[in-house]
Amino acid sequence: MYWHDLVFLGGSLLTVVALLPTLRDLDARIPLATSIPKFALAVIYAGTFYSLGMTFSAIGLLGTAVMWSLVVRYRSPTGRYLPTGQSEPPVDGTTVAEPSQRLGTDGDRL
Repeated sequence: MYWHDLVFLGGSLLTVVALLPTLRDLDARIPLATSIPKFALAVIYAGTFYSLGMTFSAIGLLGTAVMWSLVVRYRSPTGRYLPTGQSEPPVDGTTVAEPSQRLGTDGDRL
């Protein structure tokens, strides 16, 4: 095992942890144009690392691929899996988030 294998594993685990809040947020809507390519890249990279003998990196990227596949299924804007009582995501702009719910709590955009 090379130290590089552990570095890539750590990066993959960080991605898995970073995606947890998105999966837990029932109002999150991630565009398919973002989540599907990320899923595909994770699968391709997992195969590449496995072919290079970097098994831990491959396992970490498979975990990342699983997380992105869950984002595709449950957090896409198609409205298939909406919170209870919500028929479709707001598209007309009538629902406005409170300032504390926007990108930054101090009013700054990220």
